[in-house]
Amino acid sequence: MKNIELLSGNEAIARGAYESGVFFAVGYPGTPATEILEEVIQYKDVKAQWAPNEKVAMDVAFGVALGGRRAMAVMKHVGLNVAADTLMTLSYTGINAGLVAVTVDDPGMYSSQNEQDNRTYARFAKIPLLEPADSQECKEYVSLAFKISERFDTPVLLRITARVAHSKSIVRIGHRLKATTIKKSLLRNPEKFVMMPSNARKRRIFVEKRLKKLKNFTEKIWCNRIEAGKKNLGIITSGISYQHAKEVCPDASYLKLGMTYPLPTLLIKRFAKKFRSLYVIEELEPFLEEQVRSIGIYPKGKESFPITGELNPDLIEKALRKKFTKKVDLKLSPRLPSLCAGCSYIGLFYILKKLNLVVVGDIGCYTLAATVPLSAMDTCISMGAGIGVASGLEIASDNRIKQKTVAVIGDSTFIHSGITPLLNIVYNKGTTTTIILDNQTTAMTGGQPHPGTGITLKGEKVPKFNYERFIRALGIKRVMVIDSYNLKETEEVIKRELISNQPSVIIARNPCLLIAKRKRNKLFEIIGHKCIDCGKCLKLGCLAIAIGDDERLCIDPQVCTGCSLCKQVCDMDAIEEIEVESREKS
Repeated sequence: MKNIELLSGNEAIARGAYESGVFFAVGYPGTPATEILEEVIQYKDVKAQWAPNEKVAMDVAFGVALGGRRAMAVMKHVGLNVAADTLMTLSYTGINAGLVAVTVDDPGMYSSQNEQDNRTYARFAKIPLLEPADSQECKEYVSLAFKISERFDTPVLLRITARVAHSKSIVRIGHRLKATTIKKSLLRNPEKFVMMPSNARKRRIFVEKRLKKLKNFTEKIWCNRIEAGKKNLGIITSGISYQHAKEVCPDASYLKLGMTYPLPTLLIKRFAKKFRSLYVIEELEPFLEEQVRSIGIYPKGKESFPITGELNPDLIEKALRKKFTKKVDLKLSPRLPSLCAGCSYIGLFYILKKLNLVVVGDIGCYTLAATVPLSAMDTCISMGAGIGVASGLEIASDNRIKQKTVAVIGDSTFIHSGITPLLNIVYNKGTTTTIILDNQTTAMTGGQPHPGTGITLKGEKVPKFNYERFIRALGIKRVMVIDSYNLKETEEVIKRELISNQPSVIIARNPCLLIAKRKRNKLFEIIGHKCIDCGKCLKLGCLAIAIGDDERLCIDPQVCTGCSLCKQVCDMDAIEEIEVESREKS
């Protein structure tokens, strides 16, 4: 059928934004949320852009909503931490046109540094929370979120998890609302939007009044519903947990919640009194369970289900039926995540490891340098934290640790939140050395552009952010660019900057191989009679270097990128360059 499509949750949210008449969507790339904006940009009627960070995204989205157009800000769960400064106050100001914040959480931490449960943000900010359970609901709930936003003068938080974001299901496609039906004029109202204390006190009272209205509204909203079953078992649940529970117990009765803050307390009481066995099934924090208990109902919850990791049918099966699901032992070989073969980061971190430096890292592909065999990173906390932490180490040791510590940060991450800690070093007379890994893309999330690439989300060419000029403008005189494929140069520059009594920035500028798609004109092979199996080349952690069937070291010609790092570290001159054409002929 023409009006039916198979969409992932992320694709469905993009479709829902389009059909809801959204004028503008903005965010910062971060798995598992990245695809939403990449899909939104396919709709010509919607303006969309990447922002330097999530707070900027939220600020711009609010500006669009203030100007009378529906706007959506998209981010992964940790991104909401960055945007929270604005979001918390937007709860007070309210909106003009609809404003929806989309957060995609990552239970199990498949691509994240923590697994925080962002449902708690809705309760913290006292704003409505919607949780779709499949792709159809993802589309529908976007429209519902904008209606709630405009009806109750509030930003709305729409929260999904990675499993919903990336799973595909059938979606009924609709038509786009005409922008003329939802366009509003710019609302100039300082008492509402200027949050100085005298105005904020009044708006604080407004927040409580709005919350009471939302509590009445949530009792009757269509996305909160009772599904009667055959068994004397009641389950209160939401989001992907609903899908897992239905798979295990299709005959149970369900209170399926789509709007999970504020909760429909009357509906919960009416449902709960029917069952002797009552469970709350949810991932991560006991967000629903605690609210249910606060109204005098005591279901089973986190004493039966884990508070950590991603929930799945097996865990629910174990808790409800007291038996394990038989698992098939596939005997898969363990595989650590690793940098791509020939990645320019490999040489840099090899040198940092060789120099035995304390490497204060950051969020990005280069975090993988913390794994064996490179094992060359000591901390990774949050976006932009590396520079500040390195500065703190310098302070803690009365500047004596300068010669043993470097901060490492990616190009996109530097723009996101590395500028202010670098300025802090200059302002407070620090001498920390910072290495910016400029691979000219946001590589970890799939190669999205950023201000340093000179390309927008739409593919338009714009002025490039100039790292060297900007850093010098901060007051740092020692700024240099290196080729990290040149190990000798890399080592010399790092050694020189570590003994300097001034702050310095080294820019390792090499394009990501996956983005540059550089044509190979050479590759390397190990000459058997010269190789003594010392294993020094293995310390690079390059995926092209392996142990062959004959138990000897070899280089896989299908994986080798011709970067020459292995040849540079070989003391026996046992690695030789081979022309690609020669290899193909042989």
